[in-house]
Amino acid sequence: MRILVVDNDEISVELIARALAQGGHEVVTARNGEEATSILFGRSFRMVIADWMMPGMNGLELCRWIRSRNFHQYVFIIMLTQRNNTGDIIEGLRAGADEIIQKPIDPTELALRVGIGERILSGEYHQVAVFALAKLAESRDPETGLHLDRIMEYSKILAVNLARQKKFAGSLSYEDIENIYFTSILHDIGKVGIPDTILLKPGPLDAAEFETMKTHTIIGGKTLGQALAQYPEAPFLEIARNIAFWHHEHYDGTGYPHGLAGEDIPLCARIVALADVYDALTSKRPYKKAFSHDAAREIILEKSGGHFDPDIVDAFKEADAEFADISTRLAAVEPQNASAPALASAHGR
Repeated sequence: MRILVVDNDEISVELIARALAQGGHEVVTARNGEEATSILFGRSFRMVIADWMMPGMNGLELCRWIRSRNFHQYVFIIMLTQRNNTGDIIEGLRAGADEIIQKPIDPTELALRVGIGERILSGEYHQVAVFALAKLAESRDPETGLHLDRIMEYSKILAVNLARQKKFAGSLSYEDIENIYFTSILHDIGKVGIPDTILLKPGPLDAAEFETMKTHTIIGGKTLGQALAQYPEAPFLEIARNIAFWHHEHYDGTGYPHGLAGEDIPLCARIVALADVYDALTSKRPYKKAFSHDAAREIILEKSGGHFDPDIVDAFKEADAEFADISTRLAAVEPQNASAPALASAHGR
């Protein structure tokens, strides 16, 4: 593993580098936070070991900077400090540190803490399985183009904007946002159980077909629920199950499959509900034309308090330009024989 060590104490850096090299790690060093940020922009690191007290940007500030960035992979942070009171430790953890080690450094303890970080980071491989499952479901519905990619981005933008609101400060941690981001692509996993005659029908569904299509939420929710029962220590599975089950519920209780309303609908499902409808509206299908961003925006604003949670609609308004940009950049190449707009079909699919 490539590890960035940030410390202005040359003796400390030498000690750490020697201990890490014995574990087979590649070590890159920086003398302060500013130098570290420049290095992190240019290379990929899975772990950063930083001293708290440094000139210029200190370790605490560097930690906050890392957590504020949208790196492709999670960066595990070990903070080094001579501080040992509870308040300082809490401050370091709140800034985003995963581990805090007291100075002077014990090489054996450092190796053990790095090993813990490696085991935690290795858990990210479950993301590969999640993506593979989502692609399996999408492969049965090839007309969705880059739907999964867009849903991930829209969902994360909404979650990040909500987390900035005082009301949701304790409801959306960094881990929650990341889990919503990558499990949002499992929202339609239940479509693997829908017959091709319905799933691939090149036109609006009739009432009976739509009732069958709605069961994809039950299939997906129950499947992921069984996985959660087997592995209750995996919090991402709970978020994935909630999204699959309830992303078609409406804030006013008129959705499906259970007619949940308001905050009885899990927050992650309320987030993905808006992301999913926005993408359905702005994407071309054989049975509908693509709406413009402005037209889709007006529809979503009109349905605030009805289909959608008003707080999430507010987050959407704050991220208006970002949604438009993603819709343009990740536009799918869709079939050209679209018929007249079919809003209900777009939502149902």
